[in-house]
Amino acid sequence: MARSSRRSALLVLVVILACGCVGMLFGQRLTATTSPSGDSDVRDSLRSFSQVYDVVQQNYAEPVNPDKAIYNGAIPGMLRVLDPHSNFFDPKSYAALREEQRGKYYGVGMQVGPRNNKVIVIAPFAGAPAYRAGIRPGDVIIAVDGKPTDNMSTSDVAELLKGPKGTSVKITVLREGSDKPLDFTVVRDEIPRYSVDVHFLIRPGIGYIHVSGFQETTEHEVRDALDQLGDIHGLILDLRQNPGGLLSEGVGVADQFLKKGQVIVSHHGRASAEKVYKASKGNGGKDYPLVVLVNRGTASAAEIVAGAIQDHDRGLIAGETTFGKGLVQTVYPLSENTGLALTTAKYYTPSGRLIQRDYSNISLYDYYYNDREGNAGTAAHEVKMTDSGRTVYGGGGITPDVKIASIKTNKFQDTLLEKYAFFNFAKHYVIDHKVGRQFEVDDAVMQEFRKFLDEQKVTFAEADLVENNDWIRGNIKAELFINEFGQQEGMRVHAETDPEVQKALDLLPQAKQLAENAKHVIAQRNNARLTAQQGDTAAAPNR
Repeated sequence: MARSSRRSALLVLVVILACGCVGMLFGQRLTATTSPSGDSDVRDSLRSFSQVYDVVQQNYAEPVNPDKAIYNGAIPGMLRVLDPHSNFFDPKSYAALREEQRGKYYGVGMQVGPRNNKVIVIAPFAGAPAYRAGIRPGDVIIAVDGKPTDNMSTSDVAELLKGPKGTSVKITVLREGSDKPLDFTVVRDEIPRYSVDVHFLIRPGIGYIHVSGFQETTEHEVRDALDQLGDIHGLILDLRQNPGGLLSEGVGVADQFLKKGQVIVSHHGRASAEKVYKASKGNGGKDYPLVVLVNRGTASAAEIVAGAIQDHDRGLIAGETTFGKGLVQTVYPLSENTGLALTTAKYYTPSGRLIQRDYSNISLYDYYYNDREGNAGTAAHEVKMTDSGRTVYGGGGITPDVKIASIKTNKFQDTLLEKYAFFNFAKHYVIDHKVGRQFEVDDAVMQEFRKFLDEQKVTFAEADLVENNDWIRGNIKAELFINEFGQQEGMRVHAETDPEVQKALDLLPQAKQLAENAKHVIAQRNNARLTAQQGDTAAAPNR
């Protein structure tokens, strides 16, 4: 009981520490409309909270779980009234946040997921311990170190697979085509979480890079990817579904595409002076045409990169209007291995745009998942200009230069995806077939796929297969390549067959024209300014 009381007291202290930060934020807002008694009001509120918690803890009908009351209730509720991005991390989520930011963890290196109330291997990472041991996509994990996984969640199994570098873990799986369970003893190692998850020459001389997030290694990963692509004369930078991450890494990535000295982003808040980030190294004169793919899932640091490239007319932004997150969070470590991500500033693109979406008077669900088009309409309230004088808008995200609607799946495609038809077919196909790197989905493979759908009792008409022929072949090839060569090779196949990527390739000449026009306009403007200055000098009287 004493331990529980001490823990409750610590949790209340965490709330008070958090309230202290939030109180400072509220302090400035209140000083404009209230007297200095605002500080006293905050102290009274904290005292009231402690009293309420004490009454609840002593008199509630059931024992009060401090974690539930504080971590899941009081603190998130308090932060929600500020903005959608200020957030509290309990010990488990804080550890996950730091792991994600570092871009590495220790384990066996594979993605696992739920299928039919079982936890199965989605894909081992190429070169990781699980991959080297021979674990395959589709393997059903039935035990870890002899502990059955029945009734375990995916996260429970994933935690069992993690552990200190150099330690061993025994993984027992069921595999289609094998009569009995298979045991694999795998030695854990450091597993990188790559943010550049795929890069390659999609056409001769044309590079493709997909960045999934911004963590501590992203700037370095992008630089390595560009070096490996070599002397390219065009690039597709894919930032779709990139939720952002570390601002510093977004700055570092943008730096690699801009001229030295150009502004990338600035931010300032109540307690922080304005800070301007400029390209410190620059692109070294590599001005190849650039198309940046974005969509509604492109946010935060990814929008910083897209906004800087657009404002400096460096490349063409294509896709959908981005999410619209223009708030900067500072993460404060707190007691009990917890953390507080508090919005401390707003950031602005080089032209001065604040791209934050409106979050007033809407639910958290609507903010993240709905009301996108309505917010995009608010962009017209803030009009700015790029370096060459093109009009761009603030509020509601980055509006693309060329709109490309996301491809919507049809009913038959949804059915195949919901039934994991491609994943299941791949693990079935490789039992009796060898897949090489030159593999293509021919008519014979399609015939086997038809038979497989019949066996799985997936209803279809011949017209369904004809109408979706290219999409089906691309997905079959991607899953087989994941199975044989790793997840990155499967993603490469997806990129090669992605209609939005193909459209981006077609836009490269337009991106080149955009950059050339900008150079011409800026040069004319500079010449006119120089001529005007010389005229002023000539007209000045001699003294």
